[in-house]
Amino acid sequence: MMIDLSQGDIVRLPGKKDLFVVASRNAYIRATGMLHLCVMTDHGSEGPTHVRVTGMNGTTGMVSCEQLKFIDPAAQSCSRVDRLPYRDIREISDIIQGVFEYD
Repeated sequence: MMIDLSQGDIVRLPGKKDLFVVASRNAYIRATGMLHLCVMTDHGSEGPTHVRVTGMNGTTGMVSCEQLKFIDPAAQSCSRVDRLPYRDIREISDIIQGVFEYD
């Protein structure tokens, strides 16, 4: 199945009030057909693992980079609502990588 979602897309899942940001690399998405998502809420304060973002079409929110969800987009039928600029994609990716680095 072809997935029409990319890293940095802001998506909505049926039955969820919060939005999510696709965190998986595009190569990973193509290879597995699966997605890692970070929750994006309309509240919260910035911190080491929280980043405030604004999508290309004006969608705003706070991304919680430590709250990764793993989903099959075919089973969840998620839909794209916006897309993040590259600088935000890079910042989110750096934070996620930092969570899993060794000491």
